[in-house]
Amino acid sequence: MTVLDAIILGTLEGLTEFLPISSTGHLILASKLLGLEQSDAHKTFEVSIQLGSILAVLFIYSKKLLVDKTLWLKVIVAFLPTAIFGFLFYKTIKSLFGIETVSVMLIVGGILFLLVEFFRLDKKHNEGKGIEELSLKESFVIGLFQSVSMVPGTSRSGMTILGGIFSGLKRKSAAEFSFLLAVPTMFVATFYDIYKNMHTMVVEDYTTLAIGFGLAFIVAFFTVNAMIRFLENHTFVIFGIYRIIVGLIFWFLVV
Repeated sequence: MTVLDAIILGTLEGLTEFLPISSTGHLILASKLLGLEQSDAHKTFEVSIQLGSILAVLFIYSKKLLVDKTLWLKVIVAFLPTAIFGFLFYKTIKSLFGIETVSVMLIVGGILFLLVEFFRLDKKHNEGKGIEELSLKESFVIGLFQSVSMVPGTSRSGMTILGGIFSGLKRKSAAEFSFLLAVPTMFVATFYDIYKNMHTMVVEDYTTLAIGFGLAFIVAFFTVNAMIRFLENHTFVIFGIYRIIVGLIFWFLVV
C-alpha cells in the first residue's frame, strides 16, 4: 500500500463511517479499484483506521458523555450483542470481506431504508423520543441491529439508526446514539483485530495506518456535524437510493 492509497482510504473512511452507507463496504470497493489485495494485514488496516473516526465522536460528545452517566450504561448494554457475536464468529465474519457480499448488502440495506421512510410518511419529521428517554431494553434491541452490521456492506451506522427508529427515536437522536455506540464497538474491534493479525504487519503498514488514522479523524469530525444538521430537516431516502445504485454498479461491473 502506498501513501496515496492510505490518503484515499483514510479520507473515504472519515466520510462514510457515520453515514448509513457502510464504511467497510466502501473501503473494500475502493481497495478493489486501487488494486489492493484483501490480505489479513489490509483487512486490519480497514478496521483500524475506523478508530480515527471514533475518536472524532469522543471529541464532539465528550461533554455529554461526562454529564450523563446513564448514557454510558445504555451504550454498554447496546454493545453487548456485537461483543458476543463478534467473539464467537470472528473467523466467519472476516471470510465475508468481499465484493459480492458488499454489493448485495448495500442493495438490501438501501431497500430497507426506503421501506422505513415510506412507512413513516404519516409522521412529522422530528416526531419521536430523545436518547434520554431510551430504555435499557430498547438499547439492547438497537444492539441486536448493530450485530447484523458485522456483515460487510450492511453498515454499522445504518443498522443502528434503523434500530433506533424502530425503538421510537427521532432520526437525529437515532443517529447520535449510533455515533456513541460506535465508540466501544470500534475500540474493541480495532484492538482485537490488531492483536489477532499483528504478525502479518510490517513497519510500512504502521506508517500508512497512521496516515489513514489521522485523516479519518479529521474528515469524520466535519462529517458528524454535517450529518446532524442534515437530519434536522431531511430523511434517509437519499442514502437508500445511493446504496442501491452503488450496489448495482459494483454487482454488474466488478463482481
